[in-house]
Amino acid sequence: MTTIQVKVKPGSRVSTLEQGSDGVWLAPLKSPPVDGKANAELVGLIADQFGCRKANVTIRSGAGGRMKLIRIG
Repeated sequence: MTTIQVKVKPGSRVSTLEQGSDGVWLAPLKSPPVDGKANAELVGLIADQFGCRKANVTIRSGAGGRMKLIRIG
C-alpha cells in the first residue's frame, strides 16, 4: 500500500495529475467541489495513473479540503 499527498484545485480547465518537486501531487480537476464530484474525479485520475481499480483508492483524510492523503492499494 502506498500513501500520497495530493493538493487539488477544483474548477480547472483540464484534469491532470502531476508530481511536484517536493513529492506532493498536484491535481487540477474540471469538476466542481460539490456533492463529492471532485473527489470522485480525483479517485479516477489516481486509479488511472497508478494502474489500479477505483475501489483500491481511498481518501484517508482531507475529503472536504484541498490537501488530501490518499491510500492506494
